[in-house]
Amino acid sequence: MMVRLIFLSLFIPFLAAAQSNILTTNPLAEQILLGNYNPATYAAGTVITDPAVIAGELNTRISSDSLKAYIIQLSQFGNRNTGADTLSQTTGIGAARRWVHRKFELFSAQHENRLITGYLQFDQNICDVGQHRNIMAILPGSDPSNNGVILVEGHIDSRCSGLCDTACLAEGVEDNASGTALVMETARVMSKYTFKNTIVFMVTIGEEQGLLGAEAFATFADNKNIPLRAVLNNDVIGGIVCGKTSSPPSCPGLNEIDSTSVRLFSSGGFNSRHKQLARFVKLEYRENLLNQALVPMNIRIMSPEDRTGRGGDHIPFREHGFPAIRFTAANEHGDASNDPGYTDRQHTSSDVLGVDTDNDGVVDSFFVDFNYLSRNTLINTNAIAIAARHVPVPTDFSGIRNGNQLTVNITDPANTGLYRVALRSTTNDWDTVFTLSGATTGVFPCNPAGNLFLSVAGVDAENAESLFSGEKLISPSVATGEPDDESEKNIRLLQNRPNPFDEATWISFWVNQVPAYQKAEVQISDMQGKIIQQIPVHLRQGMNETLYTHGYGVRGTFVYALLSSTAGR
Repeated sequence: MMVRLIFLSLFIPFLAAAQSNILTTNPLAEQILLGNYNPATYAAGTVITDPAVIAGELNTRISSDSLKAYIIQLSQFGNRNTGADTLSQTTGIGAARRWVHRKFELFSAQHENRLITGYLQFDQNICDVGQHRNIMAILPGSDPSNNGVILVEGHIDSRCSGLCDTACLAEGVEDNASGTALVMETARVMSKYTFKNTIVFMVTIGEEQGLLGAEAFATFADNKNIPLRAVLNNDVIGGIVCGKTSSPPSCPGLNEIDSTSVRLFSSGGFNSRHKQLARFVKLEYRENLLNQALVPMNIRIMSPEDRTGRGGDHIPFREHGFPAIRFTAANEHGDASNDPGYTDRQHTSSDVLGVDTDNDGVVDSFFVDFNYLSRNTLINTNAIAIAARHVPVPTDFSGIRNGNQLTVNITDPANTGLYRVALRSTTNDWDTVFTLSGATTGVFPCNPAGNLFLSVAGVDAENAESLFSGEKLISPSVATGEPDDESEKNIRLLQNRPNPFDEATWISFWVNQVPAYQKAEVQISDMQGKIIQQIPVHLRQGMNETLYTHGYGVRGTFVYALLSSTAGR
């Protein structure tokens, strides 16, 4: 196959006036986010803490029928564009957000009134409407003195080809009633439990015009010093059918089906908090849920932050310094380009519930697979339940390799006494996650060749992990941190990750001391020496990374080199 060249992802937001007057319509919501409350007020009558029990209950309580009901209702608002009608009780974005808010209030009433509901309101001219509202429900944590917040979100706004078309049919079922429904069901099932951290269930607005509702809350959290520890964004999360077009990295082609895979997009490669969050989500699924899953799910940790040329609500949170990832279905029905001849559903009036195959006036073949959406909801809720325990992360660690052994030393003032040690080599995922019990020093087997990336986590008394630390580069027989200047080259080209790869891979190199240079580039060639791509890079001390994306389904062997030139050469 021929390589399809695709440059680094670029998302160009809708230009709108600056946001102002960002506030919570319920003043209590802000105080809870700041940790200013009495936790006894919001404690469950029966507190369940065993993570295995919670995982089992989540597995049975999440309902595909509930998800279906939410999506059917969301489709009936007709047009949920950010600039759509806010006064009607039956159609438009105003009716839709009030309905979601009422559902959040109902979920709260069903669980001892433990959810604090409200809106995050902000002023901004979007599609000629000056004021907008994200809908939120907040489950206060039991330990505000150790305040931390976990956010799960999905956008509610829909669109056709016109960015501000408020007259078209824009049911937006896959994009993104599916994500809204997931957040709602997550709020319903999780409001039964008590966690140390506060959990925010948020349905955002203005995503289609430039991630504006997410930007509002990210700015609010940043300005108020709200400690967002993890952000899970869900967008286009319920469909299983591949369209004719789809933004790379994507699916094989028209009408291909995938109901057992989900993609996790996040920024960065080495030592990325976002990638570490994605790995954490996958680990918790594999260890807590896989053995009881009737339909096992394949969680794919993607190399880029998002699909090529596209963007999602996780990006503003990353830009404000919060760990954030995006959940997206394996298959999307289109690339939203609306080019001449475009026949896929995404960003058109065809993004509807489904079709009426027997002509009885009732949709009986749905474009969203509710069982698939239920499984993705479970992956979210399980990861949130573990992260919200707020297990302390070890403050520091080191690693030294000696042949095929790795000695790890952990610094842990919290003295949890149980740790996870994660090793990664040539993929986006961990190769192995070891358990270290009763000691802060352990010796583990490792491959004697190639670089390793080491990270650690603490474990509480009920065997639940903390979020994982950042990564440290462990070179063969070289202490943790930077390679030894005297024994290593000044610039050292590292193995690409993942390898082998499909769609995209990170190419890394370590710079001990930045040389004088005019320009530098990573050059990718095929085995016949033909240059496939030249990627300009900026050299900086320490780890350097660039993402090479070549698209779906390419086969072959490629080589890469780092080239630099000095002035005048």
